[in-house]
Amino acid sequence: MILVALAGCLMVSPVSATDERFPRVERPVAPIISPAYSTEEERDHHGEAERVLNRLRVHPGMRVADIGAGDGYYTVRLARRLGPGATIYAEDVSEPYLARLAGRLAREEIRGVTLVHGTAADPRLLATSIDLAILAHVYHEIEQPYEFMYRLHAALRPTGRVAIIDLDRPTPEHGIPPALLRCELTAVGYRRIDFVSLAPADGYLAVFAPPKTLPRPEDIRPCPG
Repeated sequence: MILVALAGCLMVSPVSATDERFPRVERPVAPIISPAYSTEEERDHHGEAERVLNRLRVHPGMRVADIGAGDGYYTVRLARRLGPGATIYAEDVSEPYLARLAGRLAREEIRGVTLVHGTAADPRLLATSIDLAILAHVYHEIEQPYEFMYRLHAALRPTGRVAIIDLDRPTPEHGIPPALLRCELTAVGYRRIDFVSLAPADGYLAVFAPPKTLPRPEDIRPCPG
């Protein structure tokens, strides 16, 4: 079912059962506690989004997904960067967060955003629909990261990339050490191609290229947490 919202389209998907072929993560998964990380004013004061989008060379014509969009910090700034004709997918597992984001986009008259209701194991994006996926302060909250990253692969175009912004601290403290993040994505076949600290903003940016061929789900080995 597709519902048309003032801000765009809201793609509503049923919650999918976990595929038992995929391993469970061997570390704590942080609970979802807020649709926002810090305040937008504080993040902009430290230049977070500007630095991230510049580093990723985001430009008009790119198709981008904001995974775990929450209140839309990156969604809104992507819309400004991409301009008229933008193609942006704002994905979240929380319907209330998506509804609130739809209201914000309507108030700010932002177009070109498709809202997607994903699941803990699948972002539910269309095949080969994006050049870039941004996961900002959300990866450590994904309940089934191996299956999630496996299914995200189908949405990426051949030259697509995955950009993860997170904190270098244990997952129960709402972060993930870079070495552990790299291990988990490598287990699904992704290859890290860039890494940079975002100081004075919080955390780091890690960029990954998807594999040409995914491993079999049953061959994925979880990383020790």
